[in-house]
Amino acid sequence: MSDNFITIIMAKHVFYHAGCPVCVSAEQDIVKLIGEDTVEIVHLGDQKHRVAQADKEGVKSVPALVLEGGNVLHINFGASLEDLKN
Repeated sequence: MSDNFITIIMAKHVFYHAGCPVCVSAEQDIVKLIGEDTVEIVHLGDQKHRVAQADKEGVKSVPALVLEGGNVLHINFGASLEDLKN
């Protein structure tokens, strides 16, 4: 590799959901809107270990999209994050 080689790491948005119909529909729309290569999909029902991370990032309910800059966009209402902690 030459000294001019630049590695670009593309930051991703994170879409959190719980697998309910509202969440799945929102996931499909988000992927169509911003592209699957720019969003990480996290199913909190299957990835319970990520609930604490979502909470720390400010997610209060799912479905929610956390933008790479840290803003949280709560989309519709599928489930409270508090319900997913149990």
